[in-house]
Amino acid sequence: MDAVQVIAIEGLPLSKEDDNIGQLIVNATKKQKIQLQEKDIIVVTHVFVSKAEGTVVNLDTITPSEQANEIAKQTNKDPALVEIILQEAKEIVKVGPNSIITETKSGTISANSGVDHSNVSGERNVVPLPKNPNKSAQTIRAEIKRLTGIDVAVIVSDTHGRPFRVGEINVAIGVAGIKPIRDRRGEKDLFGYTLCVKQTAIADELASAAELVMGQANEGIPAAIIRGYTVYQTAENVSTTELIRAKEKDLFR
Repeated sequence: MDAVQVIAIEGLPLSKEDDNIGQLIVNATKKQKIQLQEKDIIVVTHVFVSKAEGTVVNLDTITPSEQANEIAKQTNKDPALVEIILQEAKEIVKVGPNSIITETKSGTISANSGVDHSNVSGERNVVPLPKNPNKSAQTIRAEIKRLTGIDVAVIVSDTHGRPFRVGEINVAIGVAGIKPIRDRRGEKDLFGYTLCVKQTAIADELASAAELVMGQANEGIPAAIIRGYTVYQTAENVSTTELIRAKEKDLFR
């Protein structure tokens, strides 16, 4: 592995319900004169995927529950938004002054259940996470393979904050065709010591690398190609649940 490239996929339209994300990516790469290659890794934002899957919610259609109204007072949030956050949550982990940390139904630990208001038209519209981000990644991967014959890996990403650190990074919430963790336990370091705990969350690292060209503001680039990172393991039936620390071992819960 001599070098790793991160290539923005430009010219993608704003996604809408029933869009074929795999086809949109293939069409955009052709216009950009980019030839997809074996072992390319496609990173796609959850908002781009969620809108295509029809998960956009208008808050004016939501009736907040009593619990949502109570939490809204604590967090100074719109009660309708809090209701959506609760509907997407499997468990409330922590309620803070400005955010609600939850475990989503798909297993992701995130602020506000990952419900997003950025990059979606309509002042009262919000976008929850895909219902099954790993399945979303599998669908995109299969469609790219059908259209091009090229076997790529796919990561669906979302922006997350981190305990004890200021600022957000992109992490993987869905994967297909790539093991999300590179387990290096048992390998030797430079001095011959055996690594005992070394597990690298490569799916998260790749998602963060992609964000360098995708951005979170007005860039309008919801997908990127990572090329040249060839040390990962190709795998079927993978899931980002491998990245989630078991509750009994999580010191922050």
